[in-house]
Amino acid sequence: MTNNYLTSKERFNRIYNHKEADRIPIIDSPWNSTVERWHREGMPNGIGFVEYFDLDLIADITIKHAPWDEYEILEETEKHGIYKNVWGTVFKQWKHTASTPEYLEFGVKNPDEWNTAKETLSHFSDAINWKFLKNNYRNWKEKGYWIQAHLWFGFDILHSWIVGTERMLIAMIENPEWCRDMFSYLLEYYISRLNKIWDAGYEFDAMTFPDDLGYKKNQFFSLNTYRDVLKSYHQRAVEWAHEKGIKAHVHSCGDVNPFIPEFIKIGVDALNPLEVKAGMDPIFLKQKYGKDLVLHGGVNAVLWDKPEQIKAEMERLIAILKENGGYIFSSDHSVPDSVSLNDFKTIINLAKELGTY
Repeated sequence: MTNNYLTSKERFNRIYNHKEADRIPIIDSPWNSTVERWHREGMPNGIGFVEYFDLDLIADITIKHAPWDEYEILEETEKHGIYKNVWGTVFKQWKHTASTPEYLEFGVKNPDEWNTAKETLSHFSDAINWKFLKNNYRNWKEKGYWIQAHLWFGFDILHSWIVGTERMLIAMIENPEWCRDMFSYLLEYYISRLNKIWDAGYEFDAMTFPDDLGYKKNQFFSLNTYRDVLKSYHQRAVEWAHEKGIKAHVHSCGDVNPFIPEFIKIGVDALNPLEVKAGMDPIFLKQKYGKDLVLHGGVNAVLWDKPEQIKAEMERLIAILKENGGYIFSSDHSVPDSVSLNDFKTIINLAKELGTY
C-alpha cells in the first residue's frame, strides 16, 4: 500500500499484479450523446471528459480497419448516417442518440464471399497511423499513460459486423472450419500489424479485445462449442501478449459465467464489463476468481442516474472489490445519456473516496 500519488501506468501495474495502489483505477466509456449532454450542462468545449473528471489516462493503439470504421458513406443526414465497412456490411448509425447500429445488409454470407473480403483486406498496406504514434507516443510515456493495443477477431466481431448473428451461430455448428478460418485470419492480420508497431519502438502495456459471448442470463453458444471452435484463438491472442510481457484484457458482455474458468486457464489477466443486468455478480466473482483475474466494471449502469441507489451500490461493492488490488472501477458497460454531468461528477468523486487504499 502507498500513500503517494501514482501515474496511471503505475496504478494499473499494481492493480494488474493484485497489489494495492494509492487508489483503484477509474475509467469509463460514455456514449457520444452522453458527452454532448455534458457539454450542454457546462463541461467546457475543447476539453475531453477524461481530463475534465480527472480519470485515469489510457492511450489506445488501433489498426485500420476496425469493424465500425466508415469505409464508405452511403447516406448522411443531420440525424443519422448509413455506412459500409470494408467487409461490405451496411449499417445505420444515429449521430446524436445513444444506440447500437442497425445492420442493414451483410457482405459476407458464405465462404466464397469471405474469401473475396480477405482478398480486399490483404490489399491494404500496414494500415497503421504512424503519424499519430509519432505525435503522441512520447507524451503518453512522459505522462504515465496506460497504453493498450486492440485486436478485432472473435465471435462478436464476426457475428455483429461481418457475417450476421443467425448465420454465424449456424456456421459454428455446421461449418466450423469456415469460422476457424475467419477467426484465424483476422487475428493474424491484426497481430502482424501490432508486431510492426512494437518492433518500431512503440511498445504497449496491454492487449485488449472485445468478444461478447453472452446476453441476459445466458450465452450465445455452449461451452463445448467455445472449446471446439473459438477458444484456441483466444489462447493464441493471450499467449502473444504474454510473450511480449504485457497483460491480456478481455471485454465480454452478457452472462459469461461459464466461460470464466476457461479464460483463466488460457491466462486472461482481466475481464470487463461484468454486466450486472445480464446476470454477473461482481462480489461472487471477486470471492471465487479474485486471486486469478482482475475485475473491471461491475457497477450497474441502470443506477447511475439514481443518486441514492448508485451511492449505496458503490458502498456495497467497492470495499470488497478493491481488496488486495485486482479491481478497475467503471460501469458495467458504458455511461448512458440519462446520466447528467453532476451525476457523473458525484460518482467519480465517490469512487475516488471509496477506492482509496
